[in-house]
Amino acid sequence: MPLFTHILVGSNDKEKSKAFYDAVLTPLGINSMGTFGDTGTLLYGKDQPEFWVTSPADGNAATHANGGTIGFIAPSRKAVHEFHENGVANGGKCEGEPGPRDVMPHAYAAYLRDPDGNKICAYCMKPE
Repeated sequence: MPLFTHILVGSNDKEKSKAFYDAVLTPLGINSMGTFGDTGTLLYGKDQPEFWVTSPADGNAATHANGGTIGFIAPSRKAVHEFHENGVANGGKCEGEPGPRDVMPHAYAAYLRDPDGNKICAYCMKPE
């Protein structure tokens, strides 16, 4: 059973966010599932929309979490590299080059900030 119904991040420019997330999530096997509602919430997932990007409901500017990171599963180390390269090429900021991480055996990851400053990463836990 899944742990979450969805994870949502705020955006101040959904066009930039769409270009960024389309580019970084595709190598991970996560697809755009269209938009929803009056706000045009961007939906991403594999079988159902689990990652959402939208404007804040209160009308204020979107801000990122200090200390918060959303981690995506990468199917391979190659996908980690594509995630990172595509992110930087689409307005993201490098927060950690692709490479081994000592948090767990075989951990290989890359970190990015999206155009709104949300911190995301992709982890492959498979040996080479």
